[in-house]
Amino acid sequence: MSTRGKSWISDWNPEDVKFWDSKGKFIARRNLIWSIVAEHIGFSVWLIWSIVATKLPQAGFHYTTDQLFQLVALPGLIGSLMRFPYTFAVTMFGGRNWTIFSAAVLFIPTTALAYFVTQPDTPFWLMLCVAATAGLGGGNFASSMTNISFFYPDRMKGWALGLNAAGGNIGVSSVQLLTPILMGVGLFSLYQATPTSAGLYLQNAGLIWIVPLAIAVIGAFFFMNNLTSARSSFKEAVAIVGRKHTWIMSYIYIGTFGSFIGYSAAFPLLIKTQFPTVTIAIAFLGPLVGSLSRPLGGLLADKVGGAIVTFWNFIVMGAATVGVMHFVEAKNFAGFLAMFLILFVTTGIGNGSTYRMIPSIFREQKLRETKGSGEVARAFAVNAARIESGAALGFIGAIGACGGYLIPRGFGASIAMTGGPQLALGIYLAFYATCLALTWWYYLRKSYTAGATSLAEARV
Repeated sequence: MSTRGKSWISDWNPEDVKFWDSKGKFIARRNLIWSIVAEHIGFSVWLIWSIVATKLPQAGFHYTTDQLFQLVALPGLIGSLMRFPYTFAVTMFGGRNWTIFSAAVLFIPTTALAYFVTQPDTPFWLMLCVAATAGLGGGNFASSMTNISFFYPDRMKGWALGLNAAGGNIGVSSVQLLTPILMGVGLFSLYQATPTSAGLYLQNAGLIWIVPLAIAVIGAFFFMNNLTSARSSFKEAVAIVGRKHTWIMSYIYIGTFGSFIGYSAAFPLLIKTQFPTVTIAIAFLGPLVGSLSRPLGGLLADKVGGAIVTFWNFIVMGAATVGVMHFVEAKNFAGFLAMFLILFVTTGIGNGSTYRMIPSIFREQKLRETKGSGEVARAFAVNAARIESGAALGFIGAIGACGGYLIPRGFGASIAMTGGPQLALGIYLAFYATCLALTWWYYLRKSYTAGATSLAEARV
């Protein structure tokens, strides 16, 4: 293995067991650790307005309820859109370089928030612009997953990508749990000597991330690497848009990650509307168990195959959804919470298993295209598959994030039309059934012959 400069690594071959055991796994682990740090902070910044918006009236801001919801929703929309360019940035600029940049730009939303929440006369349009910058944190997931996919051999991608994603996803829980606590402490009150209102230091919601962001940027600079084997032009990376399986897996991923981020956003309000006497502080448990179960999905997929795990996971998701519908109707909070936590666990497992499928699908396709062409062609196909699957991971993640808007919007419309969330849950249940059917049809059915390749016998 050789290096170019202090940050670039060439001759990277994680599929070579000797190379991997001697040095590859140590380098990959180091990059994974700092990727998790940066991605965790990205998720936290992305969702920080879900907490801040609830406190603005107490701090003297005279925004309407609808305007407060806009402040919560806009970062989610921007974050989903940012995932598209972030997907291709790693192959164009290098994983280390982009991690440094994507972490450093988060100083913009955090410092802007810290200042403007101390200015109650801030017009809504300006505060909306400030909230929009938090969407930069949502893009980190796409670039981080793309980058880590290059470092690990195919046999370990499920576990590695699961850990990386879980480290980011758990930022949803940490920001919901810690921010309200730290806003009551005056230690970070740098912009003014007194709290914005009695006992409320709203600016801390932004300031608490300054030091962690600095650590993430410095850590990425000194301890992460770029891989020359991951370099490609935009034209090469964007080729995945024309792949049928990119769109199939995007649809399935809406069912897993889209459900995770959508339920995470809607869970507190759903509790408040359906069980008014229950504290919404318990809501953080949902995204917590969903985040912690994601590596399990990747690990199971490594052992038995991602398609098998995904198939059975959608069955359990459907059963849990039926359970939620029953206990909402019965107004039984204990049952509702238990079923919803199971649902969150399945979103995590499904996230891990579907992400494990993606590299395997692209690798299998490329190998089938070059079957019988010799070892040189095979090696070229493996590297091309690595580049395409890396881009696909980010692209599919961007599509999946749309669930962050669709699920809360569905609950709101259902409650407005029928007085309860059952209609929305019924639609989600039908959607999971289609995801189940697609998983079986394209990745488990051995007789599948549509197109030029068959993936049914591959361990995807």
